[in-house]
Order: sequence, then C-alpha cells, then structure tokens
Amino acid sequence: MRIWIDADACPRAAKELVFKFALKRKLEVVMVAGQPQVKPALACVRLIVVESGMDAADDYLVEQAEPGDLVICSDVPLADRLVKKSVDALDPRGREFDSRNMGERLAVRNLLTDLRDQGQMGGGQPPYGEREKQAFANALDRLLTRLTRAT
Repeated sequence: MRIWIDADACPRAAKELVFKFALKRKLEVVMVAGQPQVKPALACVRLIVVESGMDAADDYLVEQAEPGDLVICSDVPLADRLVKKSVDALDPRGREFDSRNMGERLAVRNLLTDLRDQGQMGGGQPPYGEREKQAFANALDRLLTRLTRAT
C-alpha cells in the first residue's frame, strides 16, 4: 500500500500529517507534482516531478496508483478517475471520495465553476485551519486502518 499526494494543491499541514501517519505505520508516500516541491528528509517519502502540461500530474497518479493505495487530492475530476479505477481518494479536508458520492461531488464542482465563470460567485475554499486539519487527520486514520485491514 502506498499513499500518493497530488502535491501541487495539497496544503503543507495535510502533507505533514500524511508523513507522520506514514512513519508510524511504515508506509511509503509518493508526492507527485508538476513543479519542484520541498521534500522532507524521510526515507519513506519520494518526490516525482512530472513534465509540465495540462493534467500531467493527474495522469501520472491515475496511471501509477493501484487498488489498495490511497491518493490525497482535492481535484474532483482526478478523484473521479481514481474511484473508477477502485483507488481510494481523500481530500485534504477529510472528505472521502467514493462511488456513492462522486456524481454529486462532480455536479457541485461543475455548478460552482459555472457560477464563477459567469461572475456570480467568487473565491475558492476557505482557509485551511485547525478544524480542517483535525477532520483530515481523523479521516486519514480511519481510511488507513480500513485499507490496512483489507490487505
């Protein structure tokens, strides 16, 4: 089992939590990015910087992640591709992506994108604070426990 991180968009605090959980559980972490990132000096963490291009990091994650792995990402279309491949996905705010909620998550994402494009709505997600960090830690622990038991 590996934990993959869509590193370009993942908050630093969420990455640090993943590293802690990986050390504790002796898991490998692979950070995938389209641009250089700071990689911690941990043997269990690798950094792969893919060639730049539209969705290059997403494509790499979908090609390399396997059922039983976990991908940390906030990109809903990427999560949809992973779920269709039976790869577990979790966003940095602790919300799990699965086959039961992907339709709704995609519809909401598309609606919000349309509203922003029309100028009827602005901004993105609220800041990543302690509440989001705690929700992510709880969901990550639950999901890793479930995935570990399944192997």
